[in-house]
Amino acid sequence: MSDQNPVAASIGAQHESATRVLPFTDTQDFADATRGLVASLEPGVVRNDAGDTVWDSDGYAFLDDDCPDTVHPSLWRQSKLCAMQGLYEVTDGIYQVRGLDLSNMTLVEGDTGVVVIDPLISEETAAAGLALYREHRGDRPVTGVIYSHCHIDHFGGVKGVTTQEDVDSGRVPVLAPVGFVEHAVAENVYAGTAMARRAGYMYGAALPRGPRGAVGAGLGPTTSTGTPTLINPTVNVDHTGQTEVVDGIAIEFQMTPGTEAPSEMNFFFADRRALCMAENATHTLHNLLTLRGALVRDPHVWAKYLTESINRYAGRSDVLFASHHWPTWGTDRLTEFLSVQRDLYGYLHDQTLRALNKGATGIEIAESIQLPPAVENAWHTHGYYGSVSHNVKAIYQRYMGWFDGNPAHLWEHPPTESAKRHVEFMGGVDAVLEKARKSYAEGDFRWVAQVVNYVIFADPDNAEAKALQADTLEQLGFGSENGTWRNFFLMGAYELRHGSIGTPTTTAAPDIANALSVEQLFDAVALRVDGPKAWSADITIDWTFTDDGIVHRTHLRNGLLVHFDVEGELPPPDATFTLSNRDLHVALVGGGDLPAMIADGTIAVTGNATALAELVGYLDAPDPDFAIVTP
Repeated sequence: MSDQNPVAASIGAQHESATRVLPFTDTQDFADATRGLVASLEPGVVRNDAGDTVWDSDGYAFLDDDCPDTVHPSLWRQSKLCAMQGLYEVTDGIYQVRGLDLSNMTLVEGDTGVVVIDPLISEETAAAGLALYREHRGDRPVTGVIYSHCHIDHFGGVKGVTTQEDVDSGRVPVLAPVGFVEHAVAENVYAGTAMARRAGYMYGAALPRGPRGAVGAGLGPTTSTGTPTLINPTVNVDHTGQTEVVDGIAIEFQMTPGTEAPSEMNFFFADRRALCMAENATHTLHNLLTLRGALVRDPHVWAKYLTESINRYAGRSDVLFASHHWPTWGTDRLTEFLSVQRDLYGYLHDQTLRALNKGATGIEIAESIQLPPAVENAWHTHGYYGSVSHNVKAIYQRYMGWFDGNPAHLWEHPPTESAKRHVEFMGGVDAVLEKARKSYAEGDFRWVAQVVNYVIFADPDNAEAKALQADTLEQLGFGSENGTWRNFFLMGAYELRHGSIGTPTTTAAPDIANALSVEQLFDAVALRVDGPKAWSADITIDWTFTDDGIVHRTHLRNGLLVHFDVEGELPPPDATFTLSNRDLHVALVGGGDLPAMIADGTIAVTGNATALAELVGYLDAPDPDFAIVTP
């Protein structure tokens, strides 16, 4: 990244202050992160069948060096911890593969084989993790799979550890919290294109790795780029205290919906005095609203579930582990860890509500809120992944929405029109850039980023503005303790200098698309209707499914596609298509050749055979390469 600049003096001074103030003499996390190492993957590279690299742990070897001035020393410390990879023993019969993806894969040995918890993002990394385990623990068969929650880094690699055939046969049960499939599919399909594009910024997967580029995402190194897969659960867990026995292992579950994911659960292994906290208590302040986008999470219930975890399980546990980071050993230590994590989310919630009820807005609260000293001084509460700033704004959004109550903000101009007016009022492009360069020299990078953004949106071809903005975002990235903020800033600088990188990692895998229910599939189709183009369209289609005989109707009218199961007498449709559920997926979201499917009888038609082609003609294609730092 030879086009980068030296670290500004103000950023360097900030780093020096952090080195003096933060408790770097506390090395307990390093002792915990290295404890129980059985073996590392050598070399630390995973490739797909085509020979492409989908994971490279060795690319983080630079973290073995001392912290450079281009990285916040606290983030450097966290990144070193997250980059440690290999097979680790957690306690008797429980092992973790860490550092081979964004998340951890846990393996619990049973009577005849091993139960896999959260098989990473990609089939390839999960298979590599299982192979590493078997190399050192024997060729044990996988006898069960558990998804702790509905995010893709906790299920995407499932076909790297088992097969659909073994699950269908009953040899390998798959356990997940109730609502898992609905939420897993909805998140990756409904807004999947936009989330994936922004995830490229959040995880920095396309950034060069190194002291001036990507050093990690705070929650883990980064996301793998292999093949995401999905096998639907065969056992739904729906209440706290539910106990299931898998391969002789008794597992008690605690439901935690609405916390880190809308469908999530913790679980307790009583006979091994081991507590798995899924992603509800990790060594970072987590996100209440991820920078890639998601539904706002509920810190109030999050704190309450952590209290329940403490009261129900902590006193009976000798070790706590999660699906990210490293374990905590000792009843007293893990109880304190959970208590401080609980206090973190609860405090942010309550103090944000206290302030908003006094009239403060989200951005004002984010600038003023301070954590209690005992919370702030714990390494595991630092904002490496989430941040106090954007979490407080998320809490405000959850309760109050986007509008801060000031009528001046009720009907503002959109970004481009607003930018043109700002630049004109501020004396024109040259005047803004002259003042911005002065602010840059003074180290006021937040302000430079704001005002130069006006110039770029008012004058997108202004090379001088884009160069100054790239320099500014770079300095903000160098100064960030938060891994995802650093990635966002550096990705913005990268795209301003080199153009869009698009979407390096996609979750639009066939397994996920095929898991869509009929309702969800037509919901996904409805989201692609070009409303104005379809204003005058009036198309009614019945879909008869050969799997179960159910008839589902779609009606496109006034630019809206509505759909429902047919019950009772209704006006006749324009056409009826008879097909299997699977062929519906192929036809509408799988890129199938509709004329060929109709011609060869895969789809049988009565009525107007052109109705489907007309409907498809009104569908818009999402853009995985939309602009972010330019209009």
